[in-house]
Amino acid sequence: MNKSLDFLIVFLTFVLLLTASSAYGQQKIGYIDSDFIMDEIPEYSGIQQRLETIAQNWKGEIEEMNVEIERMKQEFEAREILFTPDIRQQRQQEIDQKVREREQYINRRFGPEGDYFRQQQELLEPLQQRILEAVVKVAERENFDHVFDRAGDYLFLYSRQRWNISLDVLEELGIFVDEDTI
Repeated sequence: MNKSLDFLIVFLTFVLLLTASSAYGQQKIGYIDSDFIMDEIPEYSGIQQRLETIAQNWKGEIEEMNVEIERMKQEFEAREILFTPDIRQQRQQEIDQKVREREQYINRRFGPEGDYFRQQQELLEPLQQRILEAVVKVAERENFDHVFDRAGDYLFLYSRQRWNISLDVLEELGIFVDEDTI
């Protein structure tokens, strides 16, 4: 629902811009592919590797928790008939507590406001800032009125390649790529 509303707002804004451009003259619109640009920046692969290492460590801890929970469940099932109702309830609560702890850990590490997201933001922000500064320089130098990122949630259904300024942005960052790679 929220993405639909966001898309509608962006679409209507785009239509308004196109309508306004025909009334007041032509506007120059460019687009970039930030995924392509990021992939071409050497530091990005290092950041990806660092994030992957962090995530793998946390996934290992989660797997250890899963093994512990499974061990507790198997032990409970094997001895359940020997337990009094009170001990049975206590052991079940211990298992439930371990499951809750695992879920909290997963959320703390990988949730929407978790450590992974914060690390990702912290590591990528300087790179994203450099790209934005390069986009602004290219857009001002080439007299673009608007530049869109087609790698995001709002893709154009049709875009002429001649307006793709991704290579210009990479060049502004000091990275030179063969034009055939796009």
